[in-house]
Amino acid sequence: MNINSNHAGAVVAAGEAMAGEIGVPMNIAVLDAGGHLKAFSRMDRALLGSIDIALKKAKTAVLFGMNTEDVGEFCKPGASSPGLAATNDVLVVFAGGIPIRDEAGGVIGAVGVSGGAVDQDRVVAAAAAAAAIPE
Repeated sequence: MNINSNHAGAVVAAGEAMAGEIGVPMNIAVLDAGGHLKAFSRMDRALLGSIDIALKKAKTAVLFGMNTEDVGEFCKPGASSPGLAATNDVLVVFAGGIPIRDEAGGVIGAVGVSGGAVDQDRVVAAAAAAAAIPE
């Protein structure tokens, strides 16, 4: 199962609403379970350099089935996989990428958000991911 277009649109809309609420324009990417783009929004005045970061956060989350900051724990010096971040066309391993799961817990897509401070990206990504309601 993959995230459908309606759900991807709801994810983007929820992310935009939270970004508006905190006053930080964001780039919001939604990918399907295969890591392919399903929906994207670059809010007015969102940082251009954050487009690629949002896409890579979503890709990291879908590839590993976990939040990007959790993948980052494996990449720290002394952890089990310190070179991991340099793989898969360069992963992004700080907060702002969250897998989207179906009711059985399977990964059906992911959202990646970038444009603010890491904590702001995390808040917007969480609000966006919470809006995904698989059929």
